[in-house]
Amino acid sequence: MDVILHIGAHRCATTSFQHYMRGNAEVLLRRGIGFWGPRRTRSGLFRGIVPGRARARSRPPQDPGRLPAALAGSARRGVRRLVVSDENMLGTMRRNMAEAQLYPTAGERMAHFVQAFEGSVADVILNIRALDQYWASSLGYGLKRGRGIPSSVALEWIASGERSWRDVITDIASAIPGTRLWVLPFEIFAGRPDAQLAAVTGGPAPGEHCRQWCNATPRLPELRAAMPPDLTAALPRGDARWNPFFPAQAAHMRAVYADDLMWLATGADGLVRLVGDPNKKPAGQTLPRPELTRGRRNDQNRRLARAG
Repeated sequence: MDVILHIGAHRCATTSFQHYMRGNAEVLLRRGIGFWGPRRTRSGLFRGIVPGRARARSRPPQDPGRLPAALAGSARRGVRRLVVSDENMLGTMRRNMAEAQLYPTAGERMAHFVQAFEGSVADVILNIRALDQYWASSLGYGLKRGRGIPSSVALEWIASGERSWRDVITDIASAIPGTRLWVLPFEIFAGRPDAQLAAVTGGPAPGEHCRQWCNATPRLPELRAAMPPDLTAALPRGDARWNPFFPAQAAHMRAVYADDLMWLATGADGLVRLVGDPNKKPAGQTLPRPELTRGRRNDQNRRLARAG
């Protein structure tokens, strides 16, 4: 049985993908595809895989045979490919915001997870998103849960940070040699979990339960409703999605993301495979021939009558 680890990232339509997989679990199982989501993985199945967690001392130790037993159980059910989706394998948003950088321990964490699956991990799938949108969505998610509005210093620290998706990808690839690493951009696959599954498994995907957005970036009215009344004045008016960054900061982060995408599109030093839009056909060997002469093609052979 091959295992596919879908590691997020957060705020990249991961919850929508998990909802889609749960809704189609029985159909997929008949095709030999199994699914574990956070409801399964966060019930203690992954406890103890990553050492050094702050609350590890207060929790019972993980049974080292629990994960192998769960894998064996899926195999007995006829699963040939198991999709395990949990964005916390990559790290947490809380730590990202505390350190104002993207997944600083991504490589170390993924090395532990791949080792825990004892050689059965064939592919690791990572979703990425434009940095300004990723951070705005993460901060909005935190604000809704009472973490407060970040200071201008914190926003500048995030916007000018040197760590980008390229660094995250490089860390992961270096930590899991021999395992295929795939990158699927949010801008292509958001709202298309069926296309994402097809790209991950290389086969057709069911079309049911694929148009529901879950855990979307909260809009300003939703944020105001979740905040104390005396703090809502700090938010702008309107009903758009909240973006706390200044235009220059957002533009800088978009430029960094564009550089990351260019690096991916040109081969990413052989570390990872970028998955493009499956609905766009690649150009053929013979490109369309532009017109190199003036006028319309049908007018080229016309002759004007001469007087006399």
